[in-house]
This record gives sequence, structure tokens and C-alpha cells, in this order.
Amino acid sequence: MSKPVILAVDDDPNVLEAVVQDLRRRYASEYRVLRAGSGQAALDISTQLAGRGDAVALYLSDQRMPGMSGVEFLERAQKIYPDARRALLTAYADTEAAIRAINSARIHYYLTKPWDPPEQQLYPVIDDLLVTWMNGYHPPFEGLQVIGLRWSLRDHEVRNFLSRNQVPYLWLDPERDASVAQLLMKHELDDRRLPVVLFPDGTALVQPDLEELAEKVGLRTQARAEYYDLVVVGAGPAGLGAAVYAASEGLSTLILEPEAPGGQAGSSSRIENYLGFPSGITGADLARRAHVQATRFGAEFLTQRATGIRVENEYRFVQMADGREVSCRVCLLSLGVRYRKLDAPGIAELTGKGVYYGAALVEARSCSGEEVYVVGGANSAGQAAMHFSKFARRVTMLVRTSSLEQSMSKYLIDQIAGTSNIVVETHTEVLEACGAGRLEGLKLRTAAGEEIRPASALFIFIGAAPQTEWLPGAILRDANGFVLTGSEMRTQATGSGLWKEDREPYLLETSIPGIFAAGDVRHGSVKRAATAVGEGAIAVQFMHQYLARY
Repeated sequence: MSKPVILAVDDDPNVLEAVVQDLRRRYASEYRVLRAGSGQAALDISTQLAGRGDAVALYLSDQRMPGMSGVEFLERAQKIYPDARRALLTAYADTEAAIRAINSARIHYYLTKPWDPPEQQLYPVIDDLLVTWMNGYHPPFEGLQVIGLRWSLRDHEVRNFLSRNQVPYLWLDPERDASVAQLLMKHELDDRRLPVVLFPDGTALVQPDLEELAEKVGLRTQARAEYYDLVVVGAGPAGLGAAVYAASEGLSTLILEPEAPGGQAGSSSRIENYLGFPSGITGADLARRAHVQATRFGAEFLTQRATGIRVENEYRFVQMADGREVSCRVCLLSLGVRYRKLDAPGIAELTGKGVYYGAALVEARSCSGEEVYVVGGANSAGQAAMHFSKFARRVTMLVRTSSLEQSMSKYLIDQIAGTSNIVVETHTEVLEACGAGRLEGLKLRTAAGEEIRPASALFIFIGAAPQTEWLPGAILRDANGFVLTGSEMRTQATGSGLWKEDREPYLLETSIPGIFAAGDVRHGSVKRAATAVGEGAIAVQFMHQYLARY
């Protein structure tokens, strides 16, 4: 299979030659670097490449070209290779037009000329664009195959687990693909015991639990050591932020996460207000980058669920679902939250069979041409609606309040208003989910009265519930289960006498000294990814103070 292509476009031969030489010096081992002297020539090359089945990873185009500007070319190239990264080369005077093109032409970055030295001005940007492209690139498949039924909770759990852990797989549904029956016969597998995961080495897992699957795909499920300076419970943005800062500052760090790095933010289809990403970033990509960064500094990730915490002298012991435990000097609770359950008939029975909590991006392509409903009016619901609108015939947002203004960011409200196949229905709630074995319809209460509508997918985003029921009673929480930290223990809890130290608790410290909390699980948190990352980093500074004192 031929290498993916980087296509450089510029009408100035000298500039084009310089661009090509810089690109080949860095990327020739993994990419083919091609050139074109005009936008039209580049479109012709793209059409030829597409006809041969070749992949284009990156377009790097000059803005000022006769006949067709760089922005116009990139807009047209997007129709041929919609997944290719698109970057614009501009003169300093054109930067304002380039910034506008981030929205109008959906370019991913712009570079001003000259870019010398390329090691500082060119390569870091191109590296980032290519890594992002490669993360979504799907070459001819030679990896895992998941055989399962769409309307199966267990199949959904397996696919969601693999997707969120960045494990590539090919999904095969026996009801949609007649060749699956022969594949099952070849492996001597029972089509009544699904899902099945087939591996390249010829082995298979039948109806696997997630821990078994994690171990098989190479995720670590047992700690390398018995003691760490810091154990982080939960790998959402707060936990990842803490892991990066702690590991980079020399603390031996273990992160426990039963599902996948990223938490709720990791399932977000697009975060557009995170600092440093002007064209937005998916939650999965943000989590992947943080995971790689923390690992590079020496942090260790474990696919395990924490089930308890106990204190013995100056050590804190974290118990795990497999019965093992690890000890540490300090611990961070960054458990995040889960979406609250929708209390309506039929919802529980059809969960995973057309009814899903959170974005469930793994189901997006299955919704092609269908009617999709989203319950909720906060940013997560809006981001999901925008993502599903790319596949579904129509996305209907069901909002109990009178508008989105009080709960959603302005940029998302504007995007939703500008998307023709998204409908927002206010003063509306779900009364019942209907269907035999799968979601087939919804009974709604609207401003006009009750009605039943056909529906194949319902995604629920209705508030946050902390996952703190397993914590010991000595860790104080508010009436809703969120962990109290710092001075909040004196103002929000009745058992404030539990604090026995001869000092005030640190800002993010819980009622057990040496155990900290950050992110959405903490009482009073802002519920934003950037804020959670900041809290994780700040918690590490208080941990250093704690360790220096004890």
C-alpha cells in the first residue's frame, strides 16, 4: 500500500520548491510529498489520487494564487478528501482572512511566511496536523473484528470500550452483513452467543467482560509496583492534568481508570472553547494527547476500578475491583460524574438498545438517515446534536426549559441555529420509551400536549451525579454526594469536627488529610474541561506542600 500524501500548492516555483524540500526532509520516510503550481492542478491531482484509492493526509496551500485562492482551493479539496488536514500559507497581511477561513473553509491551521527556521515555525504545526489525521485514518483493515447485534447492550459496551481506548476494530452486524454467518462458521462460533471479538492471531473472545477484553488488547490491568507517591482515581481531564504535572515533577504516579481516559469530556464530539485549539478538538483526541504526554513523563495507567480507600499511618491504600490494592502517600479523587438516569417507563429496558447515556459516538454512523433525539440543554447535549447531525436525517433536541441560553455556550447555540437538520423543542420532556427489543418510539409531553413519535435513537444528557458511593464515610460530601474540600467542609457539612489537623485543610484537600479531590466530583466545580485540568494541576502543588510537611 502506498504512503499517504502531503500535497503542497503554490504558484511561485521558488517558494514551492522550498516548501517541498522542507517537507521531504522531515516526512519523506512516512509520506509522499507532491507539489502543484495552482489550485486547479492540485484539484486534478487530488481527483487522480482518489481514483487510485490513495490517501491524502495534508494540504498545504498558498493563499494568494491567480485563478483560485488558497481558501477556495481548500474548500473544493474538502469535497474530495474531507478528512485531510488543511493548512493555509499566508503573508502577514493576510492573517485576518486566514482566521476567518477557519470558520468559512474549515481550515485547520494557517502559517505565515517565512517559516524559518522550519524546526520551530513549520514542523511542530505539521506534526500536530499529521498526528491528528493519523488518529482518524482507517487503512485497509487488518485488526480486531467485533461481531454483534446493533440492538444489544453488551455489544454496545464492547464497541464503546474499544473506541474510547483508541483500539481500532471493524464492526460486523449479522443482520446487515450476510457474510458474517460464514465467518462465524469458519471460527466454529455460535451466532446465538454474541458479541464475539476476533483477533488477528486467530483467537476469539466470546461475550467478553471488559476487564478480560482490556487484558487481551494490551491494556495494563495490574500495577507494576505496590507503592506510588500518588494514586489518581479517575482519568478525566482533572486526573490527566494531575498525572502530567505530578509525573513531570518526579512523583511516581499511578492512574486508575476502569473505562477509558477522558471521562465525560472524552466522549465529546467537539470542544471548541478549549485554549489553544482554534478549530476545536474532539474529547477523544484531547484525552489521547494527555495520555501520551503523561506516559512520556513516566505515569502508569491501569484499567481498573477503585472500590475502596483506607488509611494506615502516613499511607493511603486504594483497593481495586480485582481484590488487589496499592499504597501511596497522597491520593487524588478525580472520579468525574455520570449522567443522571431518566426516570420514565421503558428507558431502563431499552438502554443500550436505542437509548444511550452521553454521546455514545460509536453509534453515530449507525444512525445514518434516521430520526435521533437528544435530551438536555447543556454543552454536552449541544455538541452531541452537532455531531449526530452529520449522520442522522434529523436531530431533535428536547429541552424542558424555555431556551438554551441559560445552560449552553453562545457559540454552540449559534451553530445549532445554523444547522438545518437540528430542531430544538422547548417545554418538552420524555414520558416513555416504546419498543419491543429496541427503541421504536417516544411518548412526549410538549407545549401542545402528549404525543407519540417514531424514534430509533435517544441520547440522554440530564445533569450530573457523582460516583462517590464507594468512598469511606470519613470523606465528607454534600447532600448530592459531591466531595467537600478545603473551607467548604466547615460551611457545607455537619460533621466538620472530623478535621483533626493543627492546620487548615489545603484548598483541594478532603476531610482525610493527604486525599485530594479535583474536577467535576468536587462540590462547587465549574464543570468545564479546562477548569478540571487546572484543578488537577493545582492539586499537585498542594500535594507537594503536604509531602514536605509530613
